[in-house]
Amino acid sequence: MSIRNGSLRMSVRVLAALGLCTVLVHPAYAFLEDAEARRAILELRQRFDTSTQETAQMRRSLLDLQSQIESMRREIAQLTGANEQLERQVAELQSRQKDLAKGLDDRLRRFEPVQVQVDGLEFSADPAEKRDFDAALEQFRAGDFAGARKAFANFVNSYPNSGYMPSARFWLGNTQYAGRDYKEAIANFRSMLKAAPQHTRAADASLSIANCQLELKDTKGAVKTLQDLVRDYPASEAASTAKERLQRLK
Repeated sequence: MSIRNGSLRMSVRVLAALGLCTVLVHPAYAFLEDAEARRAILELRQRFDTSTQETAQMRRSLLDLQSQIESMRREIAQLTGANEQLERQVAELQSRQKDLAKGLDDRLRRFEPVQVQVDGLEFSADPAEKRDFDAALEQFRAGDFAGARKAFANFVNSYPNSGYMPSARFWLGNTQYAGRDYKEAIANFRSMLKAAPQHTRAADASLSIANCQLELKDTKGAVKTLQDLVRDYPASEAASTAKERLQRLK
């Protein structure tokens, strides 16, 4: 009995010791778990804070980038508008340049010689020269003999070396004949014949000289002029007319 009681007491003591150990060990283990949990929470918080900061930084960066994009869009729009304006200005300048070039060409053409054909002759004449001759001839054809006489006289004085000169003297002589200034007409017709004896109107000029002589009652001179006309221009219509008049004057 004594042995059993001793064993029983020993067992109780062992159990008590184990229970005490269990009570002493559990709080320490629980304390270790709480510390690790707090560290884990702190790490998570730090990571969250870091992530939040990174997200905020990323948002700011995105906003800055968006602002830069908008600014670049505005600059591109401004550059596009400026480029379109420059293109319009260049187009306007090119158009003005073309107009100026055309105007310059037109002005130069007014001074550049032109090829003309008058009474079977072809020669080069200044535009002003052609204009003045055509205007004088138009006055003659319109029956304005006084105006044509003045215009042809001015032409003869202004363009002494003109290719128009034989024709100008011929028509000037006709205006003088129309104005009954026979002596001046004879002088112009003779000047024409001396300068251009083979001119297409030379035979007509000779016949006109004879007509002026007849108006001046110079029958002898008229006969001589008509005879020379038949001799020098036998195939002309003026020569046929001269022959008829010679018959009447005999």
